[in-house]
Amino acid sequence: MGNGKGRNKMESFKASTQYGDWEGTVSADAAQANSLRELLQARGLIKPNEFLVAASFYYSEGEPNPVRALVFEGENKYESVQKVLTANSGPIPVREINVELTAEEFLRLFKRFHVMLTWHGFELEERGYSAA
Repeated sequence: MGNGKGRNKMESFKASTQYGDWEGTVSADAAQANSLRELLQARGLIKPNEFLVAASFYYSEGEPNPVRALVFEGENKYESVQKVLTANSGPIPVREINVELTAEEFLRLFKRFHVMLTWHGFELEERGYSAA
């Protein structure tokens, strides 16, 4: 993890764990109130010209891990940020903000939160299934 100060470590926007036994996807609907951006604003952690592009929540048995918010500097407008990111084929420059939240506090930032895990190597993410 780290504090993000003075580092240029290349990372990706994909979740991973030490062994990666399970892989999958996540989908979430933001809450109307108490969003992560609002929490960052209330704590004075995000600047008006920054757009929240990603958030990372990592759970490790018995170890506290902060939520990592990744913000893109420019305009705080979806269309403007989308245009810049689409034109950029290289690594995306972001600023990392670490926020101490419990798992419950993090999940309360969303109206709905769905995790689908599949055993690694089966490539099931885009396939349908029929349950009996």
